[in-house]
Amino acid sequence: MSAARTAAQRLARFATSDPRLGPRTTYRVGGPAEAVIEVDSNEHLDRIAAVVAETGTDVLVLGKGSNLLVADAGFDGIALLLGDAFAEVAIDGTTARAGGMVAMPVLARQSASAGLTGLEWAVGVPGSVGGGVRMNAGGHGSDIAATLREVEVVDLESARRRRVPTDELSLGYRSSALTRHQVVVEAWFDLQRGDAESAQREIAEIVRWRRDHQPGGANAGSVFQNPPGDSAGRLIDAAGAKGLRVGTARVSDKHANFIQVDEGGSADDVFRLMERVAAVVHEHSGVRLVPETRLVGFPEWGRV
Repeated sequence: MSAARTAAQRLARFATSDPRLGPRTTYRVGGPAEAVIEVDSNEHLDRIAAVVAETGTDVLVLGKGSNLLVADAGFDGIALLLGDAFAEVAIDGTTARAGGMVAMPVLARQSASAGLTGLEWAVGVPGSVGGGVRMNAGGHGSDIAATLREVEVVDLESARRRRVPTDELSLGYRSSALTRHQVVVEAWFDLQRGDAESAQREIAEIVRWRRDHQPGGANAGSVFQNPPGDSAGRLIDAAGAKGLRVGTARVSDKHANFIQVDEGGSADDVFRLMERVAAVVHEHSGVRLVPETRLVGFPEWGRV
C-alpha cells in the first residue's frame, strides 16, 4: 500500500467527501488527491502532522487555491485545507496577527479600517496569508517581507511546531525558504499608524486598477515571474503570444501574463500553453521565463 493511501486511511475521519482539487483552485481544473483533509484546530493539525511524519506521504497545502495548477492526473498524496480556526485576524496596537487561512484582501481591509498602513497592496492578492508568506506575495510596490515580523510554522515531516522570525525565511522575489511540508498557521505583521480613510481610498484605487487591467474568470493570477528589469506580460505581448490558445487554455487578451481556462477545461492544456508561451518568448527575446504559478504533478520545468 502506498504511503498516501496509508495516510489517507489513518486520517479518514478528517477527510472531506470529495477528493477533487480542481474545484478548490481558482483555475477550477485539475485531478484529485488521495484525500483532502480538513484541519479544524491546532490539535487536529498536530495529530495530522504526526501521521504524515510516520508515513512519509507527500502533502499539498491548498490555501485559497490561487497561484496553483494541479495536473489532470491529480496529486499522489494528501491535500490539507485549513479551516475557520485559522482564518481569524486580531489587531493589537500596530501589530496585525493573522491565521494562515485568512484571505489577503480581508487582512488588507481590516488593517486599513483599524487605521494601520502597510498592507493596502494586499487587497489585490487572491490568496491566503500562508500562501502569501510562502511565495513572498507582492504588488503595487510592496510585498510580504516589508511588514512581516514572524510566523508560526508546523513542519509535517518532523511533526514540530515553532516560531520563525522573518530573517530566517529568506524571503526573495516570489520565494521563501519554506518547504512544501511546512504549514504557516499564523503570521504577525508590524504596521504603521495612519489615516483609515486614506488607506481605504488607496485600497479602492488598487481594486479599480486591477479590475481595469486584469481579467476575471478562471485564472490563477500572474503565470510567470517578471525577469529582472522587465515585465513578463510585456515580453509575452511583444512576442505575439497574446491570445495564443492550446486546447481549452488561452492567453488573456487583457493581460498577457494571465492564462484563462474554458469551463470544463484541462490543467494539462494550461501547462502545455505555458510551455508554448515560454518557447515563443525565448525565441523572440532570449529570455527564459520562470513560472510564478506553483505546478503540481507536472514534469520539472525547464525543458523549454
